Amino acid sequence: MSAHEGQERDHWDVVVVGGGQAGETAAQYASQFSGLSTVLVEEDLIGGECEYWACRPSKALLMPVEAQSVGRDLPGVREMIADRSLDVPAVLARRDDIAFHYADPQEVAWLKANNIDLVRGRGRLAGPKQVAVTASDGMVRTITAEHAVVLATGSSALLPPTDGLAAAFPWTSRDVTAVREVPRRLVVVGGGPVACEAVTWLHALGVEETTLVHRGPRLLTMMEPFASDFAARHLTLAGVDLRLGTSVTGVSREDAQDRGVGRIHGGPVTVTLDDGSQLEADELVVAVGRRGGTDDIGLETVDIPAPHGYVEVDDQCAVVGTDWLYATGDLTGRALLTHMAKYQARVAGEAITARALGKPFNGLTTAEYDAVAHVVFLDPPLCAVGMTESVARQRGIEVETAEYDIAGISGAAISREHYDGRAKLVVDPATDTVIGATFAGTATTELLHSATVAIVGRVPVSRLWHAVASFPTVSEIWLRLLETLQQQRRTAPTPPA
Repeated sequence: MSAHEGQERDHWDVVVVGGGQAGETAAQYASQFSGLSTVLVEEDLIGGECEYWACRPSKALLMPVEAQSVGRDLPGVREMIADRSLDVPAVLARRDDIAFHYADPQEVAWLKANNIDLVRGRGRLAGPKQVAVTASDGMVRTITAEHAVVLATGSSALLPPTDGLAAAFPWTSRDVTAVREVPRRLVVVGGGPVACEAVTWLHALGVEETTLVHRGPRLLTMMEPFASDFAARHLTLAGVDLRLGTSVTGVSREDAQDRGVGRIHGGPVTVTLDDGSQLEADELVVAVGRRGGTDDIGLETVDIPAPHGYVEVDDQCAVVGTDWLYATGDLTGRALLTHMAKYQARVAGEAITARALGKPFNGLTTAEYDAVAHVVFLDPPLCAVGMTESVARQRGIEVETAEYDIAGISGAAISREHYDGRAKLVVDPATDTVIGATFAGTATTELLHSATVAIVGRVPVSRLWHAVASFPTVSEIWLRLLETLQQQRRTAPTPPA
């Protein structure tokens, strides 16, 4: 074992517990320009959920679905692929490549290249600035931080206490992204991004009977209603049986056994619904949310509460009530997204450096959450950033909105024959700035960052007019949205004096 792997010392300037994207980034930003020594503590694969069981493999599974869909909607390509199905072994093989074949030598090499030490084992707080690490052989050692400890222990799939559910060994997000055996009949419970994305690629990979059960009246409730309707419409068109406003009351399974991640866990599953009806499937997926990774990380040793599995942090990502303990990523419950986890980690790393070196905070040491961007990779995809109209109004902002059918612009019409998509801007008239944007349709994910920049930069609508979109691209939708907004303003009744 090399010295890089942290076996020859027990004291560092910064100790990071959790080796996912947030942990790696926090360690990097705390040390790269400061000279501070850092160590990462992790018992699982370095790189975390995103690298192996979430973002990277899920998009690898979804890209062939979207490519096939667009190809079938383009003359000249349609005739070539006709009704041929996806090559499942090839799709899964590329997924494995994207997930680094579930091994982390490339991440360990990255740590070494960035002078970040590594200690393998389960880390938990053992008092102020102290972390006890339990190795795979059960040996425990305690390491100490001079300046800061960063908790980046992520989150895990939530399993509700439904009768018989746990005993049935249902699939969770890890199983659906690391799928090895495609079931013929599938029931998915949930209505958020994980459920909708998993349904999309599993159905395309060959599931013959796919049912999605969600207790709420609509999917993707964090998005604008039109986006929820868009997702429901396209899932239905793909052949998914949607059961909205429906809850699961019981689960039973013959010969239930955990046969490994992504493999069918036993015999047929019977799912009982709240209307008394039953569904039978070969596998059950539960995607109803996540819980912060606060279990057994020693928070009680420093009197830190963790309501609902999350830790409260300030704008520097320091745990409230401390000046040495930080938390980043899913653990904070702010925005359970890899890019936001890495953003928080950058903020924490900069704040740790500033405090350690006695320097003032700067613009990089304060986290903001007004422009949280997220993508739901369906076929076609949806994406949004900032506030929805309803959230803005709940906050007391009397917003203006502009909506437009993306199929009406040249760039969209050329991209495929039967384009379906819509866009919406939410504008604060008091500041004349965009505070929210939602896009649905093929190629719209590449519009998201321009909307994010407009919100973060507080760019006045009057200035956005001068950001001329290239023709013919889907980004022309910006002009149509601004025109719609201008027309509404011109025709709006003049308020009484």
